[in-house]
Amino acid sequence: MPLDLTRVLPHARIPELPKPYFGKVRDCYDLPPTAEVPEGRRLLVSSDRISAFDRILAAIPWKGQVLTQTARFWFDATEDLCPNHVLAYPDPNVVLGRRLDILPVEVVVRGYLAGTTSTSILTQYKAGARTMYGHTLPDGLRDNQALPQAIITPTSKAFDGGHDEPLTPAQIVEQGLLTQAQWDEVSARALALFARGQKMAAERGLILVDTKYEFGTDATGRILLADEIHTPDSSRYWIAEGYEAALRDGTRPPSFDKDVIRAWVVARCDPYKDPIPEIPAEMIARTAQVYVDAYEAITGRRFAPDTSGPTPLDRVRANLSPWFA
Repeated sequence: MPLDLTRVLPHARIPELPKPYFGKVRDCYDLPPTAEVPEGRRLLVSSDRISAFDRILAAIPWKGQVLTQTARFWFDATEDLCPNHVLAYPDPNVVLGRRLDILPVEVVVRGYLAGTTSTSILTQYKAGARTMYGHTLPDGLRDNQALPQAIITPTSKAFDGGHDEPLTPAQIVEQGLLTQAQWDEVSARALALFARGQKMAAERGLILVDTKYEFGTDATGRILLADEIHTPDSSRYWIAEGYEAALRDGTRPPSFDKDVIRAWVVARCDPYKDPIPEIPAEMIARTAQVYVDAYEAITGRRFAPDTSGPTPLDRVRANLSPWFA
């Protein structure tokens, strides 16, 4: 059955909910503490907005539900490895979670020599660097080759719109970002989560190349996994079939190509300076299908779009009404 592209959640701004915080793609509300959850609770609503170049480009039908449900699949599959912030799922686009104090280090785990940004290990490696993020890589690695073992490449987490900066484990402790005990726990949990993710992805014919994790502490100081896990937005996946040929030929391995909209925009303007042209409907539809295909490939489940309510926002409002002020 073709996707209904009229069902879009461009925002979830609900004035009856308390203490709003509106991010690039999520609309969040802080709920008061309870005896069971003294740190407080947070409603995180994943909209269908897609962000790039520090701007909102468009709204992609079903994107918010795909990301929420993909993260749910992985939270359920890894809760034995690391406790997470989830308390409930009041709506297909919504997580009710514990309000955590987010640790100021972004934890990126990489299993392959890949990436395109200036801070990626492939870019640095091709520029001649062999020691980065506290790791030393051997000579002779090819683009997109598997690393001898998965590594963590942490960066500072810029909460105020600044740029994330590369860190080593020693710098994390020396700068007081985390205690040694916190870093030891975070790094061990991140590597265990990544190993589980790679194993399960391989069973689905996928390669989990790299991913980022966000951790926070609750009222007791316990470290929990927050945000999302192993979604198409937080992770790089390759299709296993075709990887060896791409490695041999020096080409990019096949993947879920979510960058079609970004590539379309870059071909038509400077997205950091110029107005963004209107994204054509066929590009919106193609991107929506990519997200749905990614969900089904990653989880092995059929995507079940929730079409209840006159609109997605009406449905979300109805499901969140128990928390109206």
